[in-house]
Amino acid sequence: MVEDPLCNPNKPLKISFEEITSAAYKIRSGVLNTPCILVLLILEVSYVKFNRDGHLFKEGFFYNKREGNFKERGARYAMLMLNEEQKQKGVVAASLGNHALAVCYHGYHLGIPVTVVMPIMAPIMKIQKCRELHANVIMEGKDMNEAKKIAVALANERGWTYINGYDNPQIIAGQGTIGLEILEQVQDIDAVVVPTGGGGLLAGVAVAIKTLNPSIKVIGVESERCASYAKAVENQKPVLTTIEGTLADGLAVPMIGYNAWETSRNLVDKMVIVKEKWIAVAILRFIENEKCVVEGAGACGLAAILAGQLEEFKGKRVVLILSGGNIDTTILGRCLERGLAADGRLIKCKVTVSDRPGGISELCKLIGSIGVSIKDVKVVCETRDYIHSLELRDLLFSRYKKVRLDTIPSKPAITSTTD
Repeated sequence: MVEDPLCNPNKPLKISFEEITSAAYKIRSGVLNTPCILVLLILEVSYVKFNRDGHLFKEGFFYNKREGNFKERGARYAMLMLNEEQKQKGVVAASLGNHALAVCYHGYHLGIPVTVVMPIMAPIMKIQKCRELHANVIMEGKDMNEAKKIAVALANERGWTYINGYDNPQIIAGQGTIGLEILEQVQDIDAVVVPTGGGGLLAGVAVAIKTLNPSIKVIGVESERCASYAKAVENQKPVLTTIEGTLADGLAVPMIGYNAWETSRNLVDKMVIVKEKWIAVAILRFIENEKCVVEGAGACGLAAILAGQLEEFKGKRVVLILSGGNIDTTILGRCLERGLAADGRLIKCKVTVSDRPGGISELCKLIGSIGVSIKDVKVVCETRDYIHSLELRDLLFSRYKKVRLDTIPSKPAITSTTD
């Protein structure tokens, strides 16, 4: 097995505050500062009520629209630190999408050839964006663990520089610049909530925050379906974790990075694991309340609040890092439906009505009488005979654009009459 040369489990590196300030200086010409926006979040979800001032650090979302995520900070810094020979030969990365997008974008603008290995589960939108940025995209590996092995092997075979998306020391330092920007913009912070996948963002932000103000709580948050940091805490070291399908695909990393763990393990005050339903509700809340599309990974901080897992910060000043907004439109639609269902606003029911004509009409009128909208209807109809069924078919097609009839048998065309 080929290992990442910069991520040695026996000699992990601890990233310093000085490295983060160096990254902030070097990337300043290519990465825009992200405004930290003050909002009053008034959230009511079933029995959960959480009223407090909060800041949404919309990282890369409204202001760095080219990739729609925070990863460009570390990617640019790592690529700027390459020597001329490394820049000429090119780089390779393994990513589900966000790190790949960042490397592809800055590689294109810095004139550095880029290859990205993306697991077959990577979102289609992110794959297409990488190709639009003229990168060589390789679709291999069932998950990030396999994609990473392929990328490291390619780096060794072809002389490319492998850039780990969450554990490269320069990647961690670059992500830590977010912590500097937060403290520059927001006063009297009580806590910063950080989405956690491979641990690079959490480690960099934790170093920046704790160095400048140790009293601020640093809280990591991850999905129950990819809780690799919590597993590391349990075992006191990074361990391989089973990853399941999750709305927070940007966090689906099977093992915390060795450098990220060494850097952050004594700086993180709390690790929160959120259920998928709350991630869906959080995505819905951002769209409805803030007119802001956030992917599952970025919504995890709000999900923890909605689930009542940060009750100790009621009435306090909390910064949520919205780490990305790259979400496929089809997935977004499903997320919204799941969010509505989890929020108790999308109900599926079965009702037995009278089989006489008008029974369904009465049900629809009853539901509409209290202002409820019917999203979908499944009707089982009884007709006199086959010709009568065809009459029903023709009537439905004449009134509605989308009709599906499952049980009319295939027979030669018969002219329907009203007799």
